[in-house]
Amino acid sequence: MTDDRTLRIALAGGGAFGAKHAAALRRIEGVEVAAVVSSSLESARKFAADQGVGRAVASLDEVLAMDDVDAVVLATPTPMHAEQTLACLDAGKHVQVEIPLAASLGDAEACLAAQERTGLVAMVGHTRRFNPSHQWLRQRIQAGEYHIQQMDVQTYFFRRTNLNALGQPRSWTDHLLWHHAAHTVDLFAYQTGSPIVQAHAIQGPIHPELGIAMDMSIQLRAANGALCTLSLSFNNDGPLGTFFRYIGDNGTYLARYDDLFTGKDEPIDVSRVAVSMDGIELQDREFVAAIREGREPNSSIAQVMSCYRTLAALEEQLTAASAF
Repeated sequence: MTDDRTLRIALAGGGAFGAKHAAALRRIEGVEVAAVVSSSLESARKFAADQGVGRAVASLDEVLAMDDVDAVVLATPTPMHAEQTLACLDAGKHVQVEIPLAASLGDAEACLAAQERTGLVAMVGHTRRFNPSHQWLRQRIQAGEYHIQQMDVQTYFFRRTNLNALGQPRSWTDHLLWHHAAHTVDLFAYQTGSPIVQAHAIQGPIHPELGIAMDMSIQLRAANGALCTLSLSFNNDGPLGTFFRYIGDNGTYLARYDDLFTGKDEPIDVSRVAVSMDGIELQDREFVAAIREGREPNSSIAQVMSCYRTLAALEEQLTAASAF
């Protein structure tokens, strides 16, 4: 049964992705951003003023105690994701958490158990499932018109200091495996419709200050034989972001976020794929629709758990290799 009342959603996280979600939620009918929480009350007040939100609070605990908040979108630092997801579910709030769900398999499994226990909508921000570019290809795949033979993916940033997407200092350290690789590991299995049965990873030297590998290479094979090669780097001084090359039985396609091109770099019109050309908005629309309709969302915790199991297996490989 569809619930047509106004859905009141709180937003945790006043950074770059928090702003993307605030803008997206404003475009969804029947949704109100009811409160904002950030790293400090001062930061929350500034973010609320910039985004036209009427209420800023100092902590997530305050949000979770509000009876007039139905759901929470978490756009907070990665180390907080699992703990905050559990807190939202325990407080009876539907939750959408930005990728990654967790930075360990144990924490991800704890979140899944909490969702199953509460029956609430719990969704992870695997945005690539929602970008119109990838949706266009998925529609062809599901129609039997296209079969993936290989995906070649590049995830490149220039991040040799601990700054976020806005160039501001971070209080935490980003991670190529648990954060950025998660997008591609999930999308590869999702688009091929076949589980990952083989995964291998190698990484470059550990940065002396950040304590993370700045370069990584991952190979995947799906049960149906499709391959994926993923290159990740924080050392790339050039175009930034993630770019996907789909090599299939009757065509090659290049996906750059919401935009799609042929293998010869000719643009493809994907404007009719969905109601928006903004993957974040489409992701938020799915979250809202799942709550209203009382159903499991695309990119639910249950659906993306296989991704985190693969990441954990890759981490074990990298840890073992570093011992030599």
